[in-house]
Amino acid sequence: MIYAFIRNNEKIFPIEKMCKVLQVGQRSYYQWKSRSVSDRKQRVELVKEKITSIYFNSKQRYGSPRMTAELASLGNKLSRITVAKYMNQLGLRSKLSKRFKVTTNSKHKYLIVPNVLNREFSVTEPSKAWVSDITYIRVKEGFLYLTTVLDLYDRKIIGWSLSNGMSVEETSLAAWRMAIKNRSIEKGLVFHSDRGIQYASKKFTNVIDSYKMITRSMSRKGNCWDNAVAESFFKTLKTEQIYGNKLISKEQMELDIFEFIEIWYNRKRRHSALDYKTIEEFWKQKNNFKNVA
Repeated sequence: MIYAFIRNNEKIFPIEKMCKVLQVGQRSYYQWKSRSVSDRKQRVELVKEKITSIYFNSKQRYGSPRMTAELASLGNKLSRITVAKYMNQLGLRSKLSKRFKVTTNSKHKYLIVPNVLNREFSVTEPSKAWVSDITYIRVKEGFLYLTTVLDLYDRKIIGWSLSNGMSVEETSLAAWRMAIKNRSIEKGLVFHSDRGIQYASKKFTNVIDSYKMITRSMSRKGNCWDNAVAESFFKTLKTEQIYGNKLISKEQMELDIFEFIEIWYNRKRRHSALDYKTIEEFWKQKNNFKNVA
């Protein structure tokens, strides 16, 4: 404690005088200070090693906020600013995002419904609001089309389909069928999508209408913000998995998309909407809260 006091006041009082008043030897103080600096440097290096390991295990997907949360889960509580400084020193940066095009065609004469969801992206229970969308992914042979269904409660992708074509059967219906296998439908569920023909067609409408407890909702024309969470997922996918990588085959892309959704996004990724928790940690916290209540 005496040595720490001297170190913290070096800029205020002469070291020689403090050592004399506090009855400690200058040599002993400098030896302690040298060891202290060495220990601190060693701790910093260990943290940097962890940051580097997490960064590459996440396939360069984590910036400082998610890195900070991941370190905290491992027992290293640091400020985001400190983590950002260490990452900058190590030359580690998360993958940058790019803009992408919307693929759905809303020029048709099929069903159009109001925007019931109205950008209410935070819900308090599962199966209260699902959002769905479609995007294209370029591969060596041409394009694949990814359709997803996401539950706004925990941001989990509960249904998805990767197809060669844009038919209703291959896209919206295939993703819907997976979603209802993975999560039960609750009364009052709002199913939100854009106005694309894959969602407005009679074939898809008839399937959804067969569930009397579901309310349909669609984005306003040309307004991507009405389905911002679904759009955000595609941005995350393309930023963290696709952009910056070499063009690959359809077969390899199918494996990559499965790994990204089922292994990474739904299980390991830390979500800002969940206070940087994984989906599993989010559910454990909710269940513990219910048990306490």
